[in-house]
Amino acid sequence: MNVSVVNKSAHPLPAYATEGSSGLYLRANIEKTILIAPLERILIPTGLFISIPQGAEAQIRPRSGLALKKGLTCLNTPGTIDADYRGELKVLLVNFSNEYQSIENGDRIAQLVFAPIIKIDWQETQFLEQDTARGDGGFGHTGQN
Repeated sequence: MNVSVVNKSAHPLPAYATEGSSGLYLRANIEKTILIAPLERILIPTGLFISIPQGAEAQIRPRSGLALKKGLTCLNTPGTIDADYRGELKVLLVNFSNEYQSIENGDRIAQLVFAPIIKIDWQETQFLEQDTARGDGGFGHTGQN
């Protein structure tokens, strides 16, 4: 899939770290160091603008290393970027650690993953067509053996 991108940052375009990587690293595009207080939320710009083809979406996902080492993760995960959005990609980070955490210009702050979208048409009914072994069990129901 080809995705058009405008890069207004000083950083290289996001790239896959390995051949088997699903996501591309997004980098902070900031003028000065940002300190994030414990439990604080902050929107970090990337300097990237993309045009996603119809039938696809982009998802912003947390970096496991950032979560483990600094207690930083993304809120609204995965964050969906719709095919018709043309604004700057920004990452909503939250600090779940007990200490201030810093973000520097160019830090890898999240991953960007592309996925296909399936559009549906609702068919209203009074009953669902098939019973299943699970039925309406949810919220940990399948682990109750």
